[in-house]
Amino acid sequence: LDRGVEFPVLPLLVHGDAAFAGQGVVAETLNLSQLRGYRTGGTVHVVVNNQVGFTTSPGSSRSSLYCTDVARMVQAPIFHVNGDDPEACIRVARLAFEYRQAFNKDVVIDLVCYRRRGHNEGDDPSYTQPLMYDLIEQKRSVRRLYTESLIGRGDITVEEAEQVVKNYQQQLERVFTEVREADSMPKDWTTVPDYPEKQADERTTAVSAEVLKRIADAYVTPPQGFTVHPKVMPQLQRRAAAITDGPIDWGTGEILAFGSLLMEGHPVRLAGQDSRRGTFVQRFATIIDRNNADEWTPLTTLSEDQAKFFVYDSLLSEYAALGFEYGYSVARPDALVLWEAQFGDFVNGAQTIIDEFISSGETKWRQQSGVVLLLPHGYEGQGPEHSSARIERFMTLCADDAFTVAQPSTPASHFHLLRKQAMREEHRPLFVFTPKSMLKRKEAASQPADFLSGSFRPVIGDDQADPASVTTLLFCSGRITWDLMVERAANHADGGFAIARMEQLYPRPMAELKAEIDRYPNLRHIRWVQDEPANMGPWPFLALNVWPELGVSVERVSRNASSSPSVGTLKRHVEEQKALLAAAFATE
Repeated sequence: LDRGVEFPVLPLLVHGDAAFAGQGVVAETLNLSQLRGYRTGGTVHVVVNNQVGFTTSPGSSRSSLYCTDVARMVQAPIFHVNGDDPEACIRVARLAFEYRQAFNKDVVIDLVCYRRRGHNEGDDPSYTQPLMYDLIEQKRSVRRLYTESLIGRGDITVEEAEQVVKNYQQQLERVFTEVREADSMPKDWTTVPDYPEKQADERTTAVSAEVLKRIADAYVTPPQGFTVHPKVMPQLQRRAAAITDGPIDWGTGEILAFGSLLMEGHPVRLAGQDSRRGTFVQRFATIIDRNNADEWTPLTTLSEDQAKFFVYDSLLSEYAALGFEYGYSVARPDALVLWEAQFGDFVNGAQTIIDEFISSGETKWRQQSGVVLLLPHGYEGQGPEHSSARIERFMTLCADDAFTVAQPSTPASHFHLLRKQAMREEHRPLFVFTPKSMLKRKEAASQPADFLSGSFRPVIGDDQADPASVTTLLFCSGRITWDLMVERAANHADGGFAIARMEQLYPRPMAELKAEIDRYPNLRHIRWVQDEPANMGPWPFLALNVWPELGVSVERVSRNASSSPSVGTLKRHVEEQKALLAAAFATE
């Protein structure tokens, strides 16, 4: 295969010396360079090594001799070149390019130079590097040194050198004059590359029984000679049977969303830690041969004209891995691009990508992304680092309808949500708080009919309660729904309580919330019930931005405010959960 066709784009990254040595994402990105699912055919890294990071000297900014030593982790060639020697720089650039083309691996140019002026117009670098800047003040510029060298070799005359400088200055003056005189920027100038447009798919999010059957069959039709693990094959058979007869669990509902989109021509890419099998043994997007470790991905065998399905187990990274998926989603809006955290808490390590790019990229740069974050979230007594995906952090970013925040309560709701995300014309990010224990919870399962009709509902009302007898309406979202359902059935079946869940937290489903409240003519109490402490979860956002606008008084039922996402012992968790349910169903 011609490498120019295989890797048609040459990635070029420009770094500062302090950043290359100091930013952990550099090492994470180097680790991406040869991994399936991330490799781009090699990147040329140019480190502008000016000996100082703002005011910090190398002795305070790295422990290694060279700022580029981190690249040795992937055995990348590192060319150290004198920035005062333009011809040496050109030779090294050619060498770097030729190496990249020959081996499709990263290569680093350490351009050893200096910064003559300060970090900005008001900065005097001699304040913090006085000795170095005494030397820099005595140095002639690169232009002067190279000009003297060319004249000394007889390549050009003094007059020719002066004419080159004069011509260059005239061109600069001309450009400055044109910009000053122009009423606006040139018409052919744009701040955003020409990304392909995202076309709306006018089909409904519901699918036909034939589509479900095709996906079911794919999961029980391994390639000839492929040996499925004996503990895995029964799970695949149960999945196929459930697709036809029900009940359908979360992992299967998600597979149905992916498979149906592929059959309709929408590419799907999913990457994350352990995402092929699923952290909680729920997905089995790729199955491994028990005898020889060959791979089988059933969703790649649905039809001859289907779109491509990419699913990868990522490196143990959040920052770099999510950054990659963000960029992929920007450049390929026709694909459903998903990144999954092993536990939702782990997205903490990628918060920079969320704050600086995903949530604000369109507002800042008109750069659109449809990346989907799957963040396992739920309070089951697993402790502070395995309970919360920090819903409250995402809610603080909510403005401008820039993205969607959702916490589906059933596999069918998740199915319709993912299909809606891929099919709609708007190319916006989607944050989905996905379950852990609820993955297999019987109460939360869906039936095949739920996939054959309907659509994503931002608010799902209570179809079991008699509206006339309801005096207390419990709003909730996610896993707590089913605890409330079970508690009501066991101890509060008199009809006084209705349970409605918010599947979409943002954009705010104001009309749907109001319609649900208006269903109950004898309503005396409205309560918001959440697993999370009072200062976390959806409550702070809802209390400030939703309930006041609806003009209703809503009581909060939650754990007490806390600096920790959850307690650290299962016994304490169980006690809190009992108290939470008792408060939710308190009569007066």
